[in-house]
Amino acid sequence: MRRTPIVLALLGALALTACSSSGGRAAQSPASGSAPAAASAPRGAFAVITHGAPGDSFWDVVKNGAEAAGKQYGVTVTYQGDGDPAKQSQLIDQAVSQKVDGLVVSMANPDALKESIGKAVAAGIPVVTVNSGADRSKEFGAITHVGQSEDVAGRGAGEQLKAAGVTKLLCVVHEAGNVGLEQRCKGAEETLGGTVERLQVDVGNLADVTSKVTAKLQSDKQLDGVLALNPAVAVAARDAVRDSGSQARLATFDLSADVVAAIKDGEILFAVDQQQYLQGYLPITFLLLYKDNLNTVGGGLPVNTGPGFVTKDNADRVARLAEAGTR
Repeated sequence: MRRTPIVLALLGALALTACSSSGGRAAQSPASGSAPAAASAPRGAFAVITHGAPGDSFWDVVKNGAEAAGKQYGVTVTYQGDGDPAKQSQLIDQAVSQKVDGLVVSMANPDALKESIGKAVAAGIPVVTVNSGADRSKEFGAITHVGQSEDVAGRGAGEQLKAAGVTKLLCVVHEAGNVGLEQRCKGAEETLGGTVERLQVDVGNLADVTSKVTAKLQSDKQLDGVLALNPAVAVAARDAVRDSGSQARLATFDLSADVVAAIKDGEILFAVDQQQYLQGYLPITFLLLYKDNLNTVGGGLPVNTGPGFVTKDNADRVARLAEAGTR
């Protein structure tokens, strides 16, 4: 996985620090396990507003990264998330009315957020977009985007599944209208060289996910691969593969402790890792650099945090980091 030189320099210069999250485990520096003293007075106030539901293990790690950066730099960081685009827009409007010094926003449904992000930009508040909506970020006036190219990641997943012998793939979509998820499925379709079917499920009802994937695998014996796009959905799909008696190979996007354990046990082939800790940590870094020194990062291009692949070969090392809340 390749990173831009400026990101490597920033990561080399900045130590990860301990933080706590109401929804996830405490994030701890792998090197020292202790945090430097925060500045006596906040250097700024930044709001992170995502489409992640409270308690989602993926977004807990993003939150950990943002809060760790806040402690590192002595800035105030508030994190809020809501999967309803209308409610996410309201949270953005509230942050603008509070006159925050910077805003971090994920854009799973860009059109629904366009007006609210426009208000932030018009108010002179710098915006960094993360995770989803990279192709609309510059259009909306954000100073940069931090995340993963979903098209590239999807193609990489398709290549890996093709190498594993998959010819007919079920791509499990867990959020209706999320453009990034469709890009993942489409990318896999481009490189698999076989058939890709999509199955719409609700991430808020994992028992139903298991039921629907089980039914699909039982009704179509030619399905020999399943691609989940979320770690919780991946665990539900693992149960479905087992319950249905299918020999389908299972892979997923994104990590959780359960996913890493399943990779170690051979139940999941691989996970596409977008290193979401960086999607919390780096935007706070970039916003502070912009606030203090008018620096912008990326030169008009997104700053990529992935994709990488977690397989049985490196799962043990990643498991220790996932337990600390940083992967």
